[in-house]
Amino acid sequence: MTTRTWYRVAAMALVVLGAGLLTGQAGAVVITVNDPGGKPVPTVMVSRQPVKVAVVDTSDNGYPSSGKRQQAYVELARFTDAAGRADIPAADHPWKVRLRKPGYQDRTVLATDLGGSPLVMTPEREVAALAMQQPANAWSSTIDFGDENLKKEFMLQCNFCHQQGGALLRRERSADEWRAAIKRMVRYGARLSSEGQEKIPAMLEAHWKKVHANPALVPTGTPWDKSLATATIRELPIGDGMSQMHDLLLHSNGMVYVGDNLQDRIYEVDPASGHYTVYKIPPQPGDKLGGLLAGRLREFPKHEVYQGIHSLAESPKDRHIFITPSHQRRLIEFDPKTKAFMVHEMDGGFYPHTLRFDAKDRVWFTLALSNQVGMFDRATRQFTRYDLPFRSVMERITVKLTPFIFKLLEWGIPVANYVKVDHVSTGVPLPYGIDVTPDGKAWIARLHTDEIACVDPATGTVTMVKTPFKAPRRLRSDRDGNLWIVGFNESQLVRYAPKSGEFTRLDLPVAPKGSDTPYSLNVDRARHQVWVNGTNSDSVYRYDIATQAWSVFPMQRKVTFTRDVEISPKGQVYVSNASFPSWHIEDAQPTLIEITP
Repeated sequence: MTTRTWYRVAAMALVVLGAGLLTGQAGAVVITVNDPGGKPVPTVMVSRQPVKVAVVDTSDNGYPSSGKRQQAYVELARFTDAAGRADIPAADHPWKVRLRKPGYQDRTVLATDLGGSPLVMTPEREVAALAMQQPANAWSSTIDFGDENLKKEFMLQCNFCHQQGGALLRRERSADEWRAAIKRMVRYGARLSSEGQEKIPAMLEAHWKKVHANPALVPTGTPWDKSLATATIRELPIGDGMSQMHDLLLHSNGMVYVGDNLQDRIYEVDPASGHYTVYKIPPQPGDKLGGLLAGRLREFPKHEVYQGIHSLAESPKDRHIFITPSHQRRLIEFDPKTKAFMVHEMDGGFYPHTLRFDAKDRVWFTLALSNQVGMFDRATRQFTRYDLPFRSVMERITVKLTPFIFKLLEWGIPVANYVKVDHVSTGVPLPYGIDVTPDGKAWIARLHTDEIACVDPATGTVTMVKTPFKAPRRLRSDRDGNLWIVGFNESQLVRYAPKSGEFTRLDLPVAPKGSDTPYSLNVDRARHQVWVNGTNSDSVYRYDIATQAWSVFPMQRKVTFTRDVEISPKGQVYVSNASFPSWHIEDAQPTLIEITP
């Protein structure tokens, strides 16, 4: 090497070090984390975050104008390996790194302050601070009502929309404050029994007072595994604290479509770049704010619910997207090429919920509050509704009166104050998740009756199957025709084999055992894996069917409440942070999340 060449190389090295960046792979920054004694700290979540959030258009009532492309800053997290090292791609905007690992104090460092020296994380010794680091499931695991069935009912009905045990829900409140909160949740749709509504407020007051007086009662959450060193988690902020990014769809065009349930908007996101475009779904003439459930959100601070965007699915024929608007009697069709919306009105049914396509381009969907399954044949443009059996005459009467009951709520008549709700939610059997098996049959999870149902389109026959576990919420079929079901308040993943009628129950690998509430799941048919929402534990689970091995992926934000899973052909997984309300989320920011395992 000549003297001149040596000086050039040295000068380039000084430029890099002077900028405070020690680079490994091209465009990446190598972060090394040690403890105060100089030992490497593995499985540290190293998050790249913007110094300031990206400036986006907020001209449409706080949201971007419909059809106008936006650019958010993509956040990213990786985990340190056994040597305490992680490579973080540099950003093209001012950024910082946040270090997080349970048992240590969080640390944040500006990118411009990074240098060649390792970053030091300080162990956390203070008991209350250690408890605050634990996810919601660790806190809710401490709840003891003296009745396991009442606790399961509480977790089923009060984890519908947000975590139990999260920072805002473990605060000390008086029984009257809890009673008011529960009353509000019942109006939103929770079916906590009348006995539970009476007993639980005082129990919660006493319980959280006891735990805050002795935070050592909070157990440690699920440990982070060394295998995380190969994972990358990318996160894109979309919407705001008044949004609810409920369900999502990874389209064959490579875009991810996310529905904002509270603001009637669809987010079309390019996950590679972070570009996104918002499309506001226009209400139909005569639609009222709140739709057919106008009284439900009467006290919510800000919403534009005319439709109530819920579930999304892609047509196998023309790639159009169908959407369930839960606050109306219709389906919405969206053409991702022309960006046009079309409406298909129904003359009955109530609360269209989750939908899936079959191979014949028919749309199958649950009608959660009319105890039905719907099918829309796109070729004939005809709807067919299949009635599911009722548990009693009283349930039949209650279901038929549901539209009238919601009209009374709209008029401000507090019906819930005068109607007794039993422990099995009579009147609201709640057909919920749905999927179509390879043989063309539609399978449905009925949440409140501990059953799954099968509709055979060839004969119109409806078959009910009792589940040996509580609260089957959503389900998906694998390539062999087996069904995978989440047991919401059982903290379980369950396989059902229709050919043999056999159920196989699997406990989620969560600590403390049995403490999570898995909301939904999806099956990666190519890799024969099941991905499950760790709704109460700030995590997402992966189960390998062949090896029976579990993996757990912790999320970047506390109070990450996810409701749906999409999987790319390359094996990347997408979920959305969908707490209702979104101000429960750490920094009150809902996000689209991409996991590359």
